[in-house]
Amino acid sequence: MELKLDRDTTWNLTDMFADDAAWEAQMAQVGQLGEKLAARKGSAAGSAAALLETLRRNDELGLLGAQCAIYAECRFHTDMAAAKGKEMVGRLEILFTRIGEQTAFLEPELMRCGRENFDRFCAEEPALEGYRRMMEDLFDRGDHLLDDAGEAMLTRMSDLGGVYRQVFEDLVINDTPVPTVEGPDGSPVRVTEAGYSAALQSGDRAFRARYYNTLLGLYGSHINTLASSYYGKVKADVYVAKSRRYPSARAAALAANHIPEEVYDRLISTVRANTAPLQEYVALRCRLLGIEDFHFYDFFVPLAQEVCRAYPYEEAARLVMEATAPLGEDYAEKMRAALENRWIDVYPKDNKQTGAYSTGTYDFHPYMLLNYDNTLEDVFTLVHELGHSMHTIYSCESQPFVYSDYSIFCAEVASTVNEQLLHHYLLAHCESPALRRLLLAKHLDDLRSTFYRQTMLADFEMQTHAKVEAGEPLLPDVLCGIHAQLNRDYYGPQLVVDDTLSYEWARIPHFYRHFYVYQYATGISAAIAIANRILSGVPGAVEDYKKFLSGGSSQHPIELLRLAGVDMASPQPVLDTVAEFSETLDELKKLL
Repeated sequence: MELKLDRDTTWNLTDMFADDAAWEAQMAQVGQLGEKLAARKGSAAGSAAALLETLRRNDELGLLGAQCAIYAECRFHTDMAAAKGKEMVGRLEILFTRIGEQTAFLEPELMRCGRENFDRFCAEEPALEGYRRMMEDLFDRGDHLLDDAGEAMLTRMSDLGGVYRQVFEDLVINDTPVPTVEGPDGSPVRVTEAGYSAALQSGDRAFRARYYNTLLGLYGSHINTLASSYYGKVKADVYVAKSRRYPSARAAALAANHIPEEVYDRLISTVRANTAPLQEYVALRCRLLGIEDFHFYDFFVPLAQEVCRAYPYEEAARLVMEATAPLGEDYAEKMRAALENRWIDVYPKDNKQTGAYSTGTYDFHPYMLLNYDNTLEDVFTLVHELGHSMHTIYSCESQPFVYSDYSIFCAEVASTVNEQLLHHYLLAHCESPALRRLLLAKHLDDLRSTFYRQTMLADFEMQTHAKVEAGEPLLPDVLCGIHAQLNRDYYGPQLVVDDTLSYEWARIPHFYRHFYVYQYATGISAAIAIANRILSGVPGAVEDYKKFLSGGSSQHPIELLRLAGVDMASPQPVLDTVAEFSETLDELKKLL
């Protein structure tokens, strides 16, 4: 498939703003819009006309503010040492903080409008019907709304709750010295989170053990402080949920996206009942590595040797186009536009943001940041970020601004569907048995870490919050004991669960965003179900999937996924993911 890639592999940010001066002008406009919206305090929903004016001004503020944010962040992330980008991001944060304070009244005032008034206003101003879903969601939260003094108190409490994450980061990033261990060649190796993955892929088991035990030992040496920090965060979660009259912190967290608690419970119960394939995987690793005392640091050694070949970016672009061809010509044209028109900042360079992401908003096409280094993993990263970008494009093309964004529960689905399509495409066009072994092993590793492990971490969160809600303290021994037992339950008797592994909960930053990690497991389950429908040729599967992509937040996440033919309220998508893991494991066993 021929692509006309631009020789310039950096972003063309002039598609957003002609220059920095145009951004400056829009920043001033955003500030003025914030003041105008703030002036509506007390009269935001006093009449049909007033409510419509308020909602439209809020949309305009959100749209123009998001555009300013994306431009500033893109400018900053391509050269994080440059003063201009730092200044722009700093000014943006200051402006958004001020606007947030100015408009804190808005949601409570809109909630107090009430359903009866809103219905009457819609009869007077039919344009308000376009906001019905948003307003209904606000009214659903009305039972959990406090008076102005209570709302102000909880706002301050939320700010305080965020400090626990800062304590965690300051301790493990800023205040903990970086130790070294002896590397495979005898030279010293710095022990950091950034080097964790590469170190644990080493074929030198003694080095893996030194690195892992040293890194986890850092958390163990601070386990009292880290336990107190996490305990404080959980207590804050519980306090806010109780203050808002939710039955639990989990109920409060899931209510934001209208996710039934049964979805969470069913994920954990279904995975717990189907850990046998995961334990077979541990047994396979033991056999292939020639060990009996399997430790956590043995999970990362590749089961299949890396195929010695590079994937130039031009080839990667062709592969992702071919792999996603089942999604149709309109999808292909959007992908082509992203690849050919400098929507992607491709290669690593000094002072550039690490990792990869896709970002975008209404009236702007998405932008993607990569650090492409010609590996197979980089090809998967490219197709992953393109999945996010396609989701953004379809949603923004199909929905008004108010519903153009999508929830975190849905966000990883589109990116992972793309990865699934690429995985199956590469399997179908394998150049060698070695590459097939590599692809199967990679798929197992991805499923182990994204599906099984994230469910286990969600199980940990559920148990720790339940203890605090029952009036029990989260002491270090309690937290380490829960984590140790979960590893035994999920991975089985062949995994050695020692004191070092029991500390591992303390290194999970996502625990400071409560009840978040389960969405990785539900996301990959939904994506596998959707990709299987598409690749199996289920009639209407592609059209169903595009309805999901186009839905934005016009419906709740569970409803949107049903449009794609997936019911996350049932155990079937989770069972399908278990089946995919088992089938992949069986095929790899035959090849090895």
